[in-house]
Amino acid sequence: MAAEYINRHVVRLLNKLLIELTKSRARHSNDNALAERKNGSLIRKHLGYAHIPQHAADEVNLFHQNYLNPYVNYHRPCFFPVVKTDAKGKQYKSYPYASMMTPYDKLKSLPQAHGFLKEGLSFRQLDAKAYAISDTSTGNTKAPAELLAWREKPQNSSRRQRQGSGRPS
Repeated sequence: MAAEYINRHVVRLLNKLLIELTKSRARHSNDNALAERKNGSLIRKHLGYAHIPQHAADEVNLFHQNYLNPYVNYHRPCFFPVVKTDAKGKQYKSYPYASMMTPYDKLKSLPQAHGFLKEGLSFRQLDAKAYAISDTSTGNTKAPAELLAWREKPQNSSRRQRQGSGRPS
């Protein structure tokens, strides 16, 4: 929340609803580690750092809906932390291989997982989508070239190319 939106009315409402107030600053990785990590490992890897032009927004959304999101949610395994608390109450996180699973598998493993689904959606429907393609073949699936045509490859400009060869003439 931006500071200008925090006032006593908002604080009272959050306290009434038992919501913990946290503040973070945009583009500061220490403030919002999860979002910044996902931006770095997913979005930047597939889309790069270039600005996405307005006319390409629909194509980018299609790419996310049809390729990136299903891959990440159903086929890309992630480590999930196992939290252990010592006698003094300090918590330690570890990431054992046994806790590695896809986000979809993690959702299914939660107690009362059906309660987290949207109304009218079932695990049977999601299973059909998840298992329609194998994990290995989804990694080989590429988006159609026209879907990412807006993206220009960055020019390989090194410091030496910008400044010359560095040798005296």
